[in-house]
Amino acid sequence: MATKNRTHKIAIVEDMTIYTASTQKLLLLEAVANYHELDLDLSQVGEMDTAGFQLLLLTKREATKSDKTVRITGHSKAVRELLDLYNMNSYFGDQLVIPAAEHARQA
Repeated sequence: MATKNRTHKIAIVEDMTIYTASTQKLLLLEAVANYHELDLDLSQVGEMDTAGFQLLLLTKREATKSDKTVRITGHSKAVRELLDLYNMNSYFGDQLVIPAAEHARQA
């Protein structure tokens, strides 16, 4: 059984799309149920669609209802673009970190 007071870290390394949402939903909701704090590393997510975005909203909502914390600790370009598209960066409230190599390509 999980320790309820410990922070749990999950790295999503596949796309967050309609094709992966059902499996990821089970993983994320189980983590929210079993841990007080959840850190999501989404830095390796290559593609995110509306289903993936809805999954993030669901995870955050369920955590908030239970007075728990969900943080995004790594944002891939796909994640940042979708959060920007929906103007939801402030809702999640996590610091956006752009990798130096990617920042250099944008300059």
